[in-house]
Amino acid sequence: MAKLQKSIDKRNALVKATIELVNNNGFHATPMSKIAKMANVSPATIYLYFENKQDLVNQTYIDVKAEYTNFAFSTYNHAMPVEEGFKLIWNRIADFKLKESKNALFLAQCDNTPMIDEQSRREGIKHLQPLLDLWERGRQEGIIKPLSDYLLYAYAINPLSFLMIMQKRGVFQLDRIHLEEAYESAWSSIKVCK
Repeated sequence: MAKLQKSIDKRNALVKATIELVNNNGFHATPMSKIAKMANVSPATIYLYFENKQDLVNQTYIDVKAEYTNFAFSTYNHAMPVEEGFKLIWNRIADFKLKESKNALFLAQCDNTPMIDEQSRREGIKHLQPLLDLWERGRQEGIIKPLSDYLLYAYAINPLSFLMIMQKRGVFQLDRIHLEEAYESAWSSIKVCK
């Protein structure tokens, strides 16, 4: 049992080091040797858990995406009305992006790099299924605009990444009023105007 925990701890240390180094240096300036050093393992140890750097980055992305969506949907109930469900999910996503900013920043970088392969992106999208299902129900009920999931995500969720980065830079502080304004802007961008 102790051996299994030690193995899990090493893998987690590698994932944590990857997130930290990618956030600070970018994907290309994060060699395996630096990841191993930061994780306090030998470079050869990485290959016990991951095939190569691509696999390490893809698996880290999937792990972080799962953590992100587990947090976002943990209090969501599929029976909620569309607007109530969206507001709950949106606020949980905002909480994650602000409280787990290292993980959120890593995901934001992954969204803007060819380093993540398509198979891993598809796996990551699967984790968003409750939100995609909510949007589909909203489209069927005439509440959500008949737009693709990508457009809905771009208008309603992606702005949170921008706001998180601006807060991290110290040029904008997201207080409760700003968050409410951001939510209202997100909702109005995807709801059908009546």
